[in-house]
Amino acid sequence: MRSAGFEPEDYEDDFIEVWPENWPAVDLFISMGTQWRIGMEGRTGLDYGALYPQLDRLTDTPEQYDDLFSDIRWLERSALATMNQK
Repeated sequence: MRSAGFEPEDYEDDFIEVWPENWPAVDLFISMGTQWRIGMEGRTGLDYGALYPQLDRLTDTPEQYDDLFSDIRWLERSALATMNQK
């Protein structure tokens, strides 16, 4: 947890409900947990070279691809903001 920028107190008893239509993005984001690019100041973003093949496998249409990619980018930005808080 600490290596990812989180502390135990970040995981109090806060439960987050995930709407069914968001599970594909959440599952993909979790599966990308080992694919972070890291710079001198910490994580900088996901390795899109590893993400693109997963998007290809999980989507059937360009619209699905774009929607899932957009959702992943939103999760990525949110995670970076949390992990890089000082």
